[in-house]
Amino acid sequence: MIDPEPYLVRRGRGTPLLFVHGNGVDHRVHLELDELFEELGGWERIHVDLPGFGRTPALGEPGGLPELADWLAAALPELVGDAEYAVLGSSLGGLLARDLVARDPGRCLGMALLVPVVDAVRARRTLPPPVVLRADPELLASLDPEDAAEYAEMAVEQSREGWERFARAVLPGVRAADEGAMRRLGEHYELAPLPDAGWGGFARPVLIVAGRQDAVVGFEDQERVASMFPAARLAVLDRAGHNIHLDQPERVRALLAEWADRIRTGRPGPSTTP
Repeated sequence: MIDPEPYLVRRGRGTPLLFVHGNGVDHRVHLELDELFEELGGWERIHVDLPGFGRTPALGEPGGLPELADWLAAALPELVGDAEYAVLGSSLGGLLARDLVARDPGRCLGMALLVPVVDAVRARRTLPPPVVLRADPELLASLDPEDAAEYAEMAVEQSREGWERFARAVLPGVRAADEGAMRRLGEHYELAPLPDAGWGGFARPVLIVAGRQDAVVGFEDQERVASMFPAARLAVLDRAGHNIHLDQPERVRALLAEWADRIRTGRPGPSTTP
């Protein structure tokens, strides 16, 4: 049995699709996408809370990024059994997904990486300056100040609809995070070596979606990652920050639907989408 035991939400039946969330949130950040795969049919959606986030207990010392990656790899048999699977990771979950698949590329049917961390060390990232394209001071004034600050930190376009999506998907995980676990993770927040040296021509469908206004992980480094995969499709979306599937929900859903179709039909179809 894996320790700590993962908290899971399983929905649907079919090909396992593992969702891996990022730092400071929990599995609820991806539930906004669950309806899409329910509509597509044929997917068992597996939403996991990483240790220290949501309802999965924290790792012990040292509790850093290498240990988090090892935990996810050790949990994979419990999460998907011995079946082939697809994985969707966002932010830090994108780096963890790359590491997970790099350990056994033959089992993975495809990867979708939303605003993925390329390198956990912030000083090595290429980042645009923070920007707010549309401010809504009246909205922010109507919210609890702590909630308003959390929302405004990454909202490229502030709106009532955007806030409501953020309140459903992001804020519960922010409030549930284990502060000690986050501190330990922050003290050992580097994965070395990065997983990308050993891909060996992974040719299954890969989708990478980045936000042009993402000041957390940027969009230029993701282009380099996309170039490693012969069947990668890179989309850099304008008017989108780090919560990209909340900033541009319809465009992200369309890209994911196309990625899922490529897995089902075996069409690689590499391209870049502006």
